[in-house]
Amino acid sequence: MFRFHEPLYFLLLTVPAAWLWLRARRRAAFGASTGGALAGLPPTWRVRLLAVLPWVWAIGMVLLVLALGRPRMGHSYREQVTRGVDIMLVVDCSGSMASEDFKPRNRLWVAKDVVKDFIQRRPDDRLGLVVFAGQAFTQCPLTLDHGVLLSFVDRVELGMIEDGTAIGNALATAVDRLRRSDAKSRIVVLLTDGQNNRGEVAPPTAAEIAKTFGVKVYTVGVGTRGFAMMPVDDPVFGKRYVQTQVNIDEETLEAVARKTGGRYFRATDAEKLKEIYGTIDQLEKTEVKTRERTDWTDRFAWFLIPGLALLLAAAFVEAALLGRLP
Repeated sequence: MFRFHEPLYFLLLTVPAAWLWLRARRRAAFGASTGGALAGLPPTWRVRLLAVLPWVWAIGMVLLVLALGRPRMGHSYREQVTRGVDIMLVVDCSGSMASEDFKPRNRLWVAKDVVKDFIQRRPDDRLGLVVFAGQAFTQCPLTLDHGVLLSFVDRVELGMIEDGTAIGNALATAVDRLRRSDAKSRIVVLLTDGQNNRGEVAPPTAAEIAKTFGVKVYTVGVGTRGFAMMPVDDPVFGKRYVQTQVNIDEETLEAVARKTGGRYFRATDAEKLKEIYGTIDQLEKTEVKTRERTDWTDRFAWFLIPGLALLLAAAFVEAALLGRLP
């Protein structure tokens, strides 16, 4: 990028223009005074050189004026300032998540797929993962290395934790991971398909802790309404399916979300679950600001040095040819 910082100096360009005009008039007056007596004579190299000198003077003066205009070269830089959101994803991996009311496989498989898509949508945020059943533990702490986090999501399996549904413990574990965060927003997204029946911390108590630390909780209940088919391993007949009642404690999940300033969602199929995580993604946008700056370098020497050189050369030539300084 190139520009002149002081363009008002360009008004001085009238000086070389006026000077050329006066020189031209003086030359014309000289020609008239001689009565055209020299018109037929071939011009010598000395005459030709003297005819060019006014233009050398004028160009030198123009270059000096351009130098006064402070020519500058600029290099622009774009800086991105991000104020990220810290998010703990909490996923239920209890036995009931094997229910096959979420196609193409089961609740846990679909939940993992949706969670991975959510992670990939938020490249500027730190995310972590808590998994729970009868107990809760941190599968992955808050990180910007989403490749590592995705690999931990892939490792979540049914039966990796003793069975049960410790919703309160899971929420308390996630809040503990967020309480020292200095992010502008701290979020928990908790997914479950059951009722709290294990753990030392009750969901209302965990919600109170979350509120104390300024953590917003979004709760998601997964499961069709009524009954769902769930595979079980029978030692005699092998794998078979049984109908199980879908029992989601929606009242508690809604109260937890409301207390912390979040929302409760209910997903009855895979498409609805994708839509819910898309909504949460839109509700908790990361603030990204773009700041531009330009570093300028003065380039007046580009014009000053050749301008002075032309003026000195013209002065030297006139002095040599005419025996006087201009």
